[in-house]
Amino acid sequence: MTGVVISPPVTIAGMSGPYERELRSVLAGEKKGIIAITRSCNEVERARAMQACERPFLVVRAPGSGSEGTGDLLVLRGDVCFPIEVKSSKVSKIYLSGRTMTQYEAFQKTGERCGLLPLYAFRLKSVRGDSWRIFSVPVEGLRGKMRLIANRVPELPLTRNGAPHLDWEKGMPLNGFIAMICRSDGSRPVSYTHLTLPTILLV
Repeated sequence: MTGVVISPPVTIAGMSGPYERELRSVLAGEKKGIIAITRSCNEVERARAMQACERPFLVVRAPGSGSEGTGDLLVLRGDVCFPIEVKSSKVSKIYLSGRTMTQYEAFQKTGERCGLLPLYAFRLKSVRGDSWRIFSVPVEGLRGKMRLIANRVPELPLTRNGAPHLDWEKGMPLNGFIAMICRSDGSRPVSYTHLTLPTILLV
């Protein structure tokens, strides 16, 4: 893929505080935060991200953030609510194993028990353009708007052994996710496949 350097996958990736705060700022509709992360985005991507200013979320750090089943952030609005697990890495793939796999399984159980759609937000470091990708955790029994959104946000892809993992290339760009959930009717899908792919910087 032109302009993108594919690095070897890793099995463990942390979620550093700055990226959690970065995502919180965007989803909360803070204009300064959105401007900061869209400096290298094209006009379409920037306009999509700016829609969060019109329909912002209340974003709070989850109690026991990082523990099993809670995610890192709770994202709330009158019509939808998501628990989000935030991951960051210098490489484009993160394989779940041990604690991170247990975390995923607990996250999925929380979604099924509470009727919520758990999300993963993957921040790829040293990349131009929209550096965030959104993935959904498959959950049975979702209804209404949650079910519609689940059908449009790509699930974590599976390895050849059937294990879920994060592949940045296969996620939904954050700006496309924001445009989708900030539509006034919230019912029609937003195409994001035409957006310009970011370029990973060699540092």
